[in-house]
Amino acid sequence: MKYKFLFLALSVLVLSACSDNAGKVSLGLFTTKDVVIKAKSDPKILGVTCHISHVEADLDFSDPSDMSIACRQTGPILAEQLQQIDLSKNGEVVFKESKSILFKSLKVRRIYDQDTKTLMYLSYSTKESSGSHHHALSTVPLYNTQAWQWANQPIKN
Repeated sequence: MKYKFLFLALSVLVLSACSDNAGKVSLGLFTTKDVVIKAKSDPKILGVTCHISHVEADLDFSDPSDMSIACRQTGPILAEQLQQIDLSKNGEVVFKESKSILFKSLKVRRIYDQDTKTLMYLSYSTKESSGSHHHALSTVPLYNTQAWQWANQPIKN
């Protein structure tokens, strides 16, 4: 019995340490809504971390679509990493999270702007809300990174 309790306590501790929640702010005493801030590392460009804030409504069927994003260089950005990304104008989805049982999700897409040598991170809702698809944008320039020389080469399609 003692070992079961110890295992359970360790499991809870390990799972809470794996959380990507960087912050959580209640919107008030009489609401079940919170602003949650998640820290997500780009799975291909490990030197970039995005902080995404959005509202979570615990007792609602659907969370609001509003969100904000800020991405920064938090480690080295290497040419080898950039050679593995989608360089098309559509880029690629790097994060996705369900926001309701009604097929709404929050997505973050990475798009490379060759002209300015900048990584753009677009967060958006996949379902229209209040007549709009909510979105936000953050950028990470490659200037002064280890990948700057790669960025100055013409891209081969």
